[in-house]
Amino acid sequence: MTTTRETLAAEGHRGGIDVRVSLRADAGAGEQPFDGAWFPRSRDLAVEVPELIAALDKRGVRVERFTYALDAWAPAPRKVVVGGRVVRTGGFRSMDPGVVCLTWAGGNRRADLLVVPPETDVITGARALRLCTRRGLPNSPQMVMAAARSMPLPQVPGLPYTRAV
Repeated sequence: MTTTRETLAAEGHRGGIDVRVSLRADAGAGEQPFDGAWFPRSRDLAVEVPELIAALDKRGVRVERFTYALDAWAPAPRKVVVGGRVVRTGGFRSMDPGVVCLTWAGGNRRADLLVVPPETDVITGARALRLCTRRGLPNSPQMVMAAARSMPLPQVPGLPYTRAV
């Protein structure tokens, strides 16, 4: 039996909270290890995917298929309806748990997004989102996250210097 979930996430928001996603201007060109990053709030794809798709729709990216590492996420429906259209999802054991793949334009465009684990602190997550829009990234999700963690925290006058852990 195929499960389809319809959502009202047409605005790409959950209770007024914006979807945390970054996307390179040349996403889908295949020139970089990552085309952007996604910082979901949970491992529940039934909730997270419709919001991501709706947010990308607003950027002109009409995702047709979303694939993910099967063992890294809670079970997800095979099809999700967002804005009146069906987006197919598929989980694969062979995929890196730190990456999700989006396809659009009849399968002619593909973007690999780094997944910032939901349990990551907000500052490190924001850094990872920003790093994934730059050229010359490390090739693995673990290396990008290590780079995001190693950046010094912003200085606040009167407070001692600290580093992200």
